[in-house]
Amino acid sequence: MHLSQLIGGGVIVRKGDTARLLSGVATVYALAETAVAQEAPLAAVIPEGGEVVDLAALAVQGKLDVPVRHPEPARMYLCGTGLTHLGSASTRNAMHASDAEDVSDSMKMFRMGVEGGKPAAGQIGAQPEWFYKGPGTEAIAPGAPLVSPGFALDGGEEPEIAGFYLIGPRGTPHRIGFALSNEFSDHVTEKINYLFLAHSKLRPASFGPELRVGDLPRHIEGRSRIFRGDEVIFDAPFLSGEDNMSHTIANLEHHHFKYAPFRRPGDLHVHMFGTATLSVGAGVTTQDGDVFEISAPDFGQPLRNALQVTPENPAPVTVHQL
Repeated sequence: MHLSQLIGGGVIVRKGDTARLLSGVATVYALAETAVAQEAPLAAVIPEGGEVVDLAALAVQGKLDVPVRHPEPARMYLCGTGLTHLGSASTRNAMHASDAEDVSDSMKMFRMGVEGGKPAAGQIGAQPEWFYKGPGTEAIAPGAPLVSPGFALDGGEEPEIAGFYLIGPRGTPHRIGFALSNEFSDHVTEKINYLFLAHSKLRPASFGPELRVGDLPRHIEGRSRIFRGDEVIFDAPFLSGEDNMSHTIANLEHHHFKYAPFRRPGDLHVHMFGTATLSVGAGVTTQDGDVFEISAPDFGQPLRNALQVTPENPAPVTVHQL
């Protein structure tokens, strides 16, 4: 089962090839709240019936939003973990190692995951790399532009899977589902020094258009493409799911939600699980107007966003004394 959120209100549920607009349901967030309150699976609180709609057409028309939003954007956290996928370390090590013999901190972190990221049931595994991207204002709808600020040195895609979580009234994280994500980053800034990773991640990200409800498939095959006009300038497969990862989803979830401030009732968390496929690793330099497309059959409609580069950096930000 997949859910989609209409911009302006309205929820679409897709089962197989049939998508229908639910009657009397405004948001996926509200559905999730109901499921938590009733201590029921999400599928159990979805009403029957509803008008059949053309989901693909709605996606092309730009009418689908991020699958889940919080009504208060400041209570929506966009975070993620990196170096979680088999093969993800090679690009990062090349970015951060000073010579061929050097083992970067990125490679050391990756090896920690390979050796201890998949603990036995009930055990706690290795801690992953972690980053923060911003509040809910930085969650960009499918079809809307991903804006690269004037001070950025690069604007590059990262095709990932993201989990959406609602914190229940007793501080328990409840996973709503999974969606495609473009974890948009500044890889050139990151390459200068790995300590700039935090700066490189403070960018918008896009999600959707569909939310997959239920467990994440162990093996996911997707595709990441970049269009420049009518030309495809980058086209590469990406793999995800635990069979292709150095960490379990449960281990990554534990190391995020172990922090008490991330278990505040009513908050919404979107957590991106990393990737091993980057166009920057293939020597691609993106330009204003390029269109990113991330797709995977398990997640329905593809996620498309254009890159929008803002003008050069304005004057320094001035802080006013009160």
